[in-house]
Amino acid sequence: MGRDLISCYLNSLRAHCAMPSSFSFRDINFPRGCSLLIIGLCLGYSVTSLTRLPIWGLPFVTAAWLALGYWLRWGAPRSPQRPVVPRIWSWALIPIALWGLYIYLSESFGIVDLSAVFFHLQAGMADHGGVSRVGAAFFYTLSMAALFVSFLWLLRHDHRWRRVEFFLALLLLASNPLLYGVTQRGAAIVTDDGAWMDRQYVKPLILDARDDPPNLLLLYLESIERTYADRERFGDAYADLEAIGEEGLVYEGVYQLDNTGWTMAGMIASQCGTPLMPAGLLHDRQFSPLETVVPGVDCLGDLLSEQGYRLTYMGGASTAFAGKGLFYQDHGFETILGREDLQPRLDDPDYLNNWGLYDDSLYDFTVEEIRRLNEEEGPWGLVNLTLAGHAPRGYPAQRCIDRQGEFDGEDILYSVECSAWLARDLLERLDSEGLLENTLVVIASDHLTMRVSAWEQLIQSKRDNTFMLLGPGIPVDRQTREASMVDVFPTILEAMGFTIDWHRAGLGVSLLSDEPTLIEEHSMEFVNARMREENALQQRLWEGLAPQREETEAAPQEQVVETPEDATGEEPASVQ
Repeated sequence: MGRDLISCYLNSLRAHCAMPSSFSFRDINFPRGCSLLIIGLCLGYSVTSLTRLPIWGLPFVTAAWLALGYWLRWGAPRSPQRPVVPRIWSWALIPIALWGLYIYLSESFGIVDLSAVFFHLQAGMADHGGVSRVGAAFFYTLSMAALFVSFLWLLRHDHRWRRVEFFLALLLLASNPLLYGVTQRGAAIVTDDGAWMDRQYVKPLILDARDDPPNLLLLYLESIERTYADRERFGDAYADLEAIGEEGLVYEGVYQLDNTGWTMAGMIASQCGTPLMPAGLLHDRQFSPLETVVPGVDCLGDLLSEQGYRLTYMGGASTAFAGKGLFYQDHGFETILGREDLQPRLDDPDYLNNWGLYDDSLYDFTVEEIRRLNEEEGPWGLVNLTLAGHAPRGYPAQRCIDRQGEFDGEDILYSVECSAWLARDLLERLDSEGLLENTLVVIASDHLTMRVSAWEQLIQSKRDNTFMLLGPGIPVDRQTREASMVDVFPTILEAMGFTIDWHRAGLGVSLLSDEPTLIEEHSMEFVNARMREENALQQRLWEGLAPQREETEAAPQEQVVETPEDATGEEPASVQ
């Protein structure tokens, strides 16, 4: 297929070698066959990327397009009508470019969330997905350039396409999922600036602590949601995590609110008790890099560092990506280790995946770091983020391949099993060395997985995140709550023996208490709707970057008392 494209362009160049003396750039015309072929290939790739049609369906989509094009004589109408002015631009190119961006982001991350796009543009996209994504970006750029030229050729040579160009542009704009969130967030700008969610926010405070507070090991398993525990759909992929849960407290029903569905958003939700509403227009320099991440709220690291904890973050990917390094640096962590720090310590520096270190290497370094922390005085906390389950295919480590057999490069359940087994193996190694004494272990997925090979099975039922606790004073139990990742934050604090204000921190409620969570009281749909309509909580998160809010009399930090409007989201009925 690639040779056909090259041949087409070579033939085109040969056809134009003999140029008249009055040659103009506008005189260059790409052959009809090449233009239709390029458009067909791009269309076929888009269809196979955005649907469940396998990649080998691409030539069939392209062939169908070419057949339709030749049947309808696209580019060669029987009664051609030349444009008065040769076409060198089309407004449809902008919608086409936006679709190209959407497909690139979808291929890179599995799913596209506009809030995630805004956040990553501002927080930094350095080293995302490794060198292969740079190559992919270059490929996409060349493909889009060829598509633009081919589409312009078609417009110039076929008046029928010129007639529908405006409607095509509108259709492409209206159908692009990337733009859905623009109108949603725009509504918050032009409507009354509500503050319902901001009123639910409780500043995290530790009122009392144990004399011998426990250490904390927080393991984020990339995209390993609890939905995989269903053996009828997913076999034994989650079995090792189920075995871990039999020794601790497992929560079912930890759902995913809006603005918590990517890695940084999931970590901030579970460590700060609030969804990650991007800085957006609140940032004075909208697309210059952020210098701080959610500076307006206190998070887990802030509270623990005030209690004398020595804190470490470790992840296989670069800490420059998505502001991870900035977040942990700004919120109390002393040691921050990512790919750039750990790669030189590998026995084989080339043993890397597109994002960074494989999980077996990361866990080896995790054991070393916990040994170091245990040798020093005082409590410690370590947050660890894996990569094995990363959509769309995962990155199983060599240790898993030795155990499970060859990886086919597509089956996400293979990677889920790898992630679960490596986590269980890590805990067994640490326990055998006595490194988990007086340590609370928290295992959680950072967010629900994005599009993967098991997608159709995953969406058959309501999906929830992994969240389990193990350690001193933690009962062996399995509980079902209507909760979200913001409730993880206060639950961790109370599991560590800290007394917090009304069992609350941020928007979260400790699941160890009987207090109702935000979605138990109001539903996910209601909370998500308020998040789309309000700016006050967003301003709190990014205080210092945003224009200063008007000072209001501070309400005492006690039990939140709601007005009728707060409770229902509606205006209170007038008294009859």
